[in-house]
Parts: sequence; structure tokens; C-alpha cells
Amino acid sequence: MKTNLTYKRLMPEHSLDDFVYCFSSLQNLSKEMKGVIIPNGKVDLIFTLLENNELCVSLMGLETKPKSANQTVTKFFSISFNPLAVEYLFQDSIAAILNSGKILPANFWEFNNMDLNNFDAFCEKASFKIKSLLPNKIDERKRTLFKLISETNGATSIKDLSKKVAWSERQINRYFSQQFGLSLKSYCNILRFQASLVHIKDGELSPQLNFSDQSHFIKEIKKLSGVSPKELFKNENDRFLQFLMIKKE
Repeated sequence: MKTNLTYKRLMPEHSLDDFVYCFSSLQNLSKEMKGVIIPNGKVDLIFTLLENNELCVSLMGLETKPKSANQTVTKFFSISFNPLAVEYLFQDSIAAILNSGKILPANFWEFNNMDLNNFDAFCEKASFKIKSLLPNKIDERKRTLFKLISETNGATSIKDLSKKVAWSERQINRYFSQQFGLSLKSYCNILRFQASLVHIKDGELSPQLNFSDQSHFIKEIKKLSGVSPKELFKNENDRFLQFLMIKKE
């Protein structure tokens, strides 16, 4: 039985492209619904309206495995950040919250529960705040590194990346470990997984990207989603919430 979930997504203005992937909202969540969160390669700042009408703000670290999401909420708005935002907007490391998250002050970035009444207004307010935090200078090696990883959906070697950004493999690996709590290879695998979801949602259950064979493809999908490509395609009861949001660009 399908749910009546209402999903919206808004892409950021181009000046925020390096830092923000998208804004999204999800409403009409069932109290009985047991969702599953799957890795998306993004750092999510989530604004949740709880049953008592209180606002809960949480920062989620990168995910490397599926996890249950059973908290009862009425709606949530989310800002999905590209990893580059961690250093330049939050000025912190999220290595300690890999596969988890942390609760932020309820008035973080001066938001309140009323801001969850209008998604467009929320996005406008968030964009204004993010622009006020943008740094004057960015390490161009890092900007280029994430651009190359994204453009190839993670299908590139660290050796090639190292040459193109003039940054040693050891330094890149140390950066990922200290900043995000996982290796560059693990992060690239997540992006390849995410790119595969578009094809799986369309019923293409054989590898469309650079997997070595069908067995490798099924193994990687199960590792990151907990189920086979066939089960993911069925998505019974809409339990893979992020899967519903996957759209061809």
C-alpha cells in the first residue's frame, strides 16, 4: 500500500552550487511508517517539526550503510549540502558523526517552527543565511576535487584525481578521513550507488555504471541499501524515502 507522501525539491541558485545540492521537504508522514535512510553522499541539515509542534534541528554525518528512521514527525525540511560545505560553512569536522548525527540548537541559523509553514520562504531564508557565511577564498584544489568526483559519479581513481588537482594521494586521503570520517574510495562508492538508483527506479536491474559484473553490482547495492536491486525497485510501502526523491537530471 502506497503512502500519501508529498515531496518537493528546489535547486539552489548558481552562486551556491559548490556548497548546496538542494533543498527538500517531505510532508504527510504516517505515524506508523518505518522509513529507511540510505547513503546519499550529502551532508543533511534537517529541520523537523515534532508532534508537540517543537522544532528539532539536526546535522547528519555521511552515511555508509542503511539505517532505520522511525521517529514520528509531521513534516521536515532539509538542506542537502555538498561535502565542501562542512569546512567552509560549518567550519568543523563531521568525522565523529559518521553514520549518525547531532542535535543543534533549536534556533540554529535563527530558524523557528513557523519557518516550516512555507517551503519557498524557508529556502529563501536559508539561501540568504548561507550566502552571508560564504568565504572570501576557497582552496581551489578542494573545489576541483569535488567537481571531478561529482562529474564522474565517483568512477575515477585517486591517482588520476591527485594528478588533476596537484594534491598528493596521501593528503587527499588524510583530508577525507579527518574531515568526513571515511576514505575517498568509500565516498566514491556512495556516489556510484546514488547514480545507480536512477536506473534501478526505472527498472534497469543490471549494472549501468562501472561495476565489474552483475554479482558485484548486487553486492554493492545490498551493502548500501540493505536489499537487492529488485527489492529496492519495488520499494514496498515507500519505506526508502530518499529513493522516492530520485529523479533524472
